[in-house]
Amino acid sequence: MDLTLALRAYAKFRNSQLSNQDPASTQLRQLFWLLQRARHTKIGRDYNFETIGSLEEYQSRLPLRRYEDFWEHYWKASFPTLVDCTWPGLVPYFSWTSGTTSGKRKYIPYSREMGDSYNKAGIDLLVHHVTNRPDSKIFGGKSFMLGGTTRMEDLAPGVKLGEISGISAIRLPKWAARFFFPPRKLSDIGDWIERTQKIAEASVSQDIRMLGGMPSWLLIFLEKFKDRFPGEEGLIGKLYPNLEMFVHGGVKFDPYLKQYQRLLQGTRAELREVYPASEAFMAVADRGYGDGLRMVLDSGVFYEFVPVEELDKPNPKRFWIGNVEKDVNYAIVLTTCAGAWSYIIGDTVRFVDTQTPRILVTGRTTYSMSAFGEHLIYEEIEKAIAAAADTVGLSVTDYSMGVNVKAKAGDLGSHLFLVEFERDLESQEKLFKFRTKLDETLVSLNDDYADHTSPGCGVNPPEVRAIRKGTFADWMASRGKLGDQHKVPRIINDRELFGGLVGFCENKSAVTATVIAQPRSPRA
Repeated sequence: MDLTLALRAYAKFRNSQLSNQDPASTQLRQLFWLLQRARHTKIGRDYNFETIGSLEEYQSRLPLRRYEDFWEHYWKASFPTLVDCTWPGLVPYFSWTSGTTSGKRKYIPYSREMGDSYNKAGIDLLVHHVTNRPDSKIFGGKSFMLGGTTRMEDLAPGVKLGEISGISAIRLPKWAARFFFPPRKLSDIGDWIERTQKIAEASVSQDIRMLGGMPSWLLIFLEKFKDRFPGEEGLIGKLYPNLEMFVHGGVKFDPYLKQYQRLLQGTRAELREVYPASEAFMAVADRGYGDGLRMVLDSGVFYEFVPVEELDKPNPKRFWIGNVEKDVNYAIVLTTCAGAWSYIIGDTVRFVDTQTPRILVTGRTTYSMSAFGEHLIYEEIEKAIAAAADTVGLSVTDYSMGVNVKAKAGDLGSHLFLVEFERDLESQEKLFKFRTKLDETLVSLNDDYADHTSPGCGVNPPEVRAIRKGTFADWMASRGKLGDQHKVPRIINDRELFGGLVGFCENKSAVTATVIAQPRSPRA
């Protein structure tokens, strides 16, 4: 049964809600609902939630905390049985994350209310789709999300551990689950390689209307069909001819855009970005690609925003939806219906619209490179990679950057980029063009980088090594981090970790071409 007609009716109601929504008052209602619900928990008693009567009072009492602070002060002692700790009742699920930058496993509480919050954001995704596509028949087939396994580990009676996408999949409403692919018998398979192979085989017999996942892992998944349909042009359309929507999130999409445009060639699918994390599902694109993600303001999450440069100050400035500004790089801070309170999740965002709050995800608070005082941020590096890839007419499948230390007297070193392209480079000349455009773009975006890599300053423009296709997946597998729950670290400040990656590439003879670091010509 096609329920798209019912979805359109709900979309009309939801759009009316959204058009009349006042962002500031909506967010204040969320905050005071959260405080009321958690007033009898341990943290609620510690900070006397019952007497908090204003946002200013909340911010003066509740300090900013990172995961490690919550773990040590609230969750560790009674884990995995958290009862009335930072959220009322027993926390039934924990999602685990390996931590892209630290590599340490974290256990994030996931309450039943958080499940409802995730579902609301997911339905908003569909609402925006049918609003933009009046002829949609999205529920005429299946929605295929390439996520984590739905297999759960029992931690204690009534408490399970799983991957965030797996928990969210089993928490779908019954009416929605019937439209969801893959089925539990496939998504319960623990091994990523076996699971994706069997899902691939089963998916071609399904009428897939929506496809989604992390772009890098979806590319590996689509490799399974290259023998059946050689070439990239229109591959996804050949597999799923009725596809309407391609959903992406988890990493910046710019480096993948052209490759997916080729893969989606001939389809009617629109691109739609989402912003889910282990802590909350925060935003969904309601407009075109690159126009920002509309924040979900009424789903049991209260947002604060701290300018990145303020984050480690004794009394950082804390903004909220009522007073944020455009074009400021903020660390996003969450108070949630799973028991996180003024919790720094580690992501950074920038507002492109404050009237109807829309954001771009710009990177991580720990995702920057300043080995030489150059202060490069993730957003700048992503733009430079995308521009360089466009120059040589190739898409970048994955990359990592770190520091290449030189022993030569007078040289501090350089940045080293390990880049995996969609296909092997035909010539050294292309890699040189790639490196040149990469460097030029970074110079144009970042004055500190331009100054520190100027002739005579001891830091050369970057070295770039092209590595064989599939190398990053092999490296992640060698570390036990294969699958959509894990992201290839883009910026690696840990010398040991980056050295291990470089050594892995060399031992596997994976480096296919290199453009070495050398001084830039003096500016005119």
